[in-house]
Amino acid sequence: MAKMIDITEKLNFTEAPKLKIRNIEVTVNDDATTMLKIMQTLGNGENISPSDIASMYALIIPETDRKKLDKLKLNFGDFQTVVKAAISLATGTDMDEVEEKEQ
Repeated sequence: MAKMIDITEKLNFTEAPKLKIRNIEVTVNDDATTMLKIMQTLGNGENISPSDIASMYALIIPETDRKKLDKLKLNFGDFQTVVKAAISLATGTDMDEVEEKEQ
């Protein structure tokens, strides 16, 4: 018989975190696969392009919530703030650290 270790109690199966913007709540995908893709895109934080920001947005915010955000007609700066806040929430880092990495 093969050796088995049950690690269920060591894992965290809580709901995905959420951002609140005005009167809407936006779910943030914080699963490992998504976060690895985000970290790969961020890399060392140099040369983050608008297309990188758009791809991270598509990864970290589910499509139904992106539709809610699209209705807000955010300017680009606010859009970047939403993406940074989502990454910060998912990684448990301070939002300022995410901003420093992108500069």
